[in-house]
Amino acid sequence: MSFIKENWKPLLAITAVFLLFYYLPESLVNSRRTADALREALGLASWYAREHVILCLLPAFFIAGAISVFISQASVIRYLGAGANKLIAYSVAAVSGSVLAVCSCTVLPLFAGIYRRGAGIGPATAFLYSGPAINVMAVILTARILGIGLGVARAVGAVVFSIVIGLLMHLFFRGGEGNRTGAQVEDTLTGENRGLARNAVFFGLMVLVLVFANWSRPAGDGGLWQRIYFSKWILTSASALILALTLIKWFGVRWRHAALAVPPPLFLALLLPGKPSLSFMAGLMALAVVLNINGGETREWFRSSWAFALQILPLLFWGVLIAGALLGRPGHQALIPDGWVSAAVGGNSINANLFAAVAGAFMYFATLTEVPILQGLIGAGMGKGPALALLLAGPALSLPNMLVIRSILGTGKTVVFTALVIIMAAVTGILYGLIF
Repeated sequence: MSFIKENWKPLLAITAVFLLFYYLPESLVNSRRTADALREALGLASWYAREHVILCLLPAFFIAGAISVFISQASVIRYLGAGANKLIAYSVAAVSGSVLAVCSCTVLPLFAGIYRRGAGIGPATAFLYSGPAINVMAVILTARILGIGLGVARAVGAVVFSIVIGLLMHLFFRGGEGNRTGAQVEDTLTGENRGLARNAVFFGLMVLVLVFANWSRPAGDGGLWQRIYFSKWILTSASALILALTLIKWFGVRWRHAALAVPPPLFLALLLPGKPSLSFMAGLMALAVVLNINGGETREWFRSSWAFALQILPLLFWGVLIAGALLGRPGHQALIPDGWVSAAVGGNSINANLFAAVAGAFMYFATLTEVPILQGLIGAGMGKGPALALLLAGPALSLPNMLVIRSILGTGKTVVFTALVIIMAAVTGILYGLIF
């Protein structure tokens, strides 16, 4: 009996999977829809690997690892902890998305980093929502393509959501906050030997590398954003070069070690100028080697980043496969037919808004892709209320995102956070539909 008590969960999972495949109807196995679902699962995973892992996730892992090693818990708890000044904590968390143009998966390592360093559940979840939701480029694109009303409503709603969700999460789970942060401080409290200004420059440069590498082409011609887009790799390289100098000057990385990181990306940039992501990947790999051979705190930085990758990447992989099999990619049909979604979000009814919020929460939206998707749905009869509900729930959540959040916060907190996003998005959509 002791064996069963200790292993009932894996035994139950193995039995459930076995019975699922044992009784799988042949008609389903041989159906066209099953083949489409498999193709879409692989297609979404392939697209995600090409478009997001190298340029988004890997830099985010390095930033998260640096947070864990170079930012003292005293600072995190002072500004973002459960007992921190609420105005400062939630203001910082709420406006972070205006700088970080990241998707719901890229924000996860950053969220895990600040949460494990002692950030309170309220400010941490406010940051978790705001990171992908409050995006200046996405808001302006929404206003230009879908109308000024939806653009303004999205901007205001996202800021308000992040603060309200954070405050409610703090209210619901404040009982365990003191013990969690107190234990962490007692175990690993460290001082910062570089000072606030140097740390701000160091992390600011890493954020610039992440932002410039993922800068999307804006709609229309001309303008500052268009010029930044055409210069994005020059700006990325310049930020990375200055970052390398800070590592040498402030973190004790030896010149001869830093020099090892230059040839691989430079060689690929000259050999394959049309594939900058490969050069970017080579630069990240060279950075990992340099951090390891240099030793000391830089090696700890890499090990911390690697730990985040080991925890998050497998969950994202399975989540993307499942999301692709169920919902497919934009314009491609999987197990759930596109017609069902279009029919369910027509008009401005309560059911339409709730369905839009739920569908948006489980679908995966890369940064800025939600706007053209919504443009097509609105053309097919989607109401303005459900459109706003999807805009407020979709970019901030996804099935892969939920799986990773559960591994960090646990099932209960993840369910509450997801429910808050869905309910608030649906209610806001209903009110917007009634007014406009």
